[in-house]
Amino acid sequence: MDALMLTPGRVTLSQWRAVYTGSAFALNDTCRAGVAASADAIGRIVARGEPVYGINTGFGKLASVRIDAANLGVLQRNIVLSHAAGVGAPMPVPVVRLMLALKLMSLAQGASGVAPATIALLEAVLDRGLTPVVPCQGSVGASGDLAPLAHMTATLLGVGAFIVNGERVEASQALAQAGLAPLQLGPKEGLALLNGTQFSTAYALAGLFEADLLFRSALVTGALSTDAARGSDTPFDPRIHALRGHRGQIETARALLLLMEGSAIRASHLVGDARVQDPYCLRCQPQVMGAVLDLLRQAAMTLSIEANGVSDNPLIFADPTGGADEALSGGNFHAEPVAFAADMIALALCEIGSLSERRIAMLVDPALSGLPAFLTPRPGLNSGFMIPQVTAAALVAENRQRAHPASVDSIPTSANQEDHVSMAAGAARRLPEMAANTAAIIGIELLAAAQGCDFAQPLTSSPSLECVRALLRQHVPTLDEDRHMHPDIEHAITLVRGGVVVAGLDLPSAI
Repeated sequence: MDALMLTPGRVTLSQWRAVYTGSAFALNDTCRAGVAASADAIGRIVARGEPVYGINTGFGKLASVRIDAANLGVLQRNIVLSHAAGVGAPMPVPVVRLMLALKLMSLAQGASGVAPATIALLEAVLDRGLTPVVPCQGSVGASGDLAPLAHMTATLLGVGAFIVNGERVEASQALAQAGLAPLQLGPKEGLALLNGTQFSTAYALAGLFEADLLFRSALVTGALSTDAARGSDTPFDPRIHALRGHRGQIETARALLLLMEGSAIRASHLVGDARVQDPYCLRCQPQVMGAVLDLLRQAAMTLSIEANGVSDNPLIFADPTGGADEALSGGNFHAEPVAFAADMIALALCEIGSLSERRIAMLVDPALSGLPAFLTPRPGLNSGFMIPQVTAAALVAENRQRAHPASVDSIPTSANQEDHVSMAAGAARRLPEMAANTAAIIGIELLAAAQGCDFAQPLTSSPSLECVRALLRQHVPTLDEDRHMHPDIEHAITLVRGGVVVAGLDLPSAI
């Protein structure tokens, strides 16, 4: 397979998703002249001898301390090692790889003053499958994601460790085995590698990609649950949603209607059904899930811009004539946009799971669904889906606890020099766990909805939904008698997280 060709500043969300899932990529060579020009500008700025933050001064509250020319390289190495102060479990390998790619694309825009050799080393590390071991805790999402990016950068210096082919290898050894020399930092380079929102943005993008898949998966299980409960597809009529006008709602209703199209179960109760309206968990799917879709699209737009931006400080503006090079100090490292986007994704994940769990609860309750209690042919002797619903409820509760907005929780740092921070790192870092919870809820709903439809036999659901049921039934037979439930749930989760549930279906997406 050909490698993706990525142009700094113009990478699409689909391309970022491909990087996250392991696709090889190459850097568009058109950026290299700008990188060289920016590095040359640093040399000229140093030669002028004027104090410039991060180049010949200390950092943060120590910005007033001048550093002599002989120690500029030591200054950059020191900031990396001193800032590598993270704690906690290592970041997941796919998220670290995405973080490295985001950092590479930011530096390659030629506004950070790094040398071409630094770009080349980042490319080589990615290409040869060296993944830095980076503790996942320690960033407040302002002044950049300093601690995690310092751990990432330290490995380039030969300090710390890489994951290579699933094994932890000391950084110096891994570089040598890959035929790479440790990075020798020049002026500004350590700061450029540490400053930025790439840790937060990588986690937020990972959360977005997972949330988008789970949104689509929940549309499928929601339609299947509607059929299992002999629910109506009338609430998905496009005329209803056109009168309100929300794009996500309109598209979600259309998708649900198409998913149920051709269902013999639905046709069987079009006439003579005494029920007038279904519970909200069925009837209001377009309104709830449509709002989720709109929210994810807003987050996607923010993260697309952020992933293609430069969040370093100071920023280097090179003058081709060499006479007016500038290093401008600003605050692009402040990750407030990422924090807001991550908070939105957290809310979306919470609501996807919450609505799914309500459908599970509805299916196991004979008073609401009209199906046997807990979806077992012989309730009492068998407990059926009693405890899988409890598990789903527990996961919903966990997600609700995690969904509190992180962006409102600023804590001053660095002796009050950095007196307002975004907390984007924590906002984004919770998303993979929330996504895992939501995937498990949807997996349980898939099992329950398929079981509910079994009670309608010989009637079948729509061709689309029957394909999904058939995929499940390859691994999980109908539950006639109680059995060990955990393997069934794990199979269902695998189908959800692997994208099998949504494969080939016409479903709206946030990306």
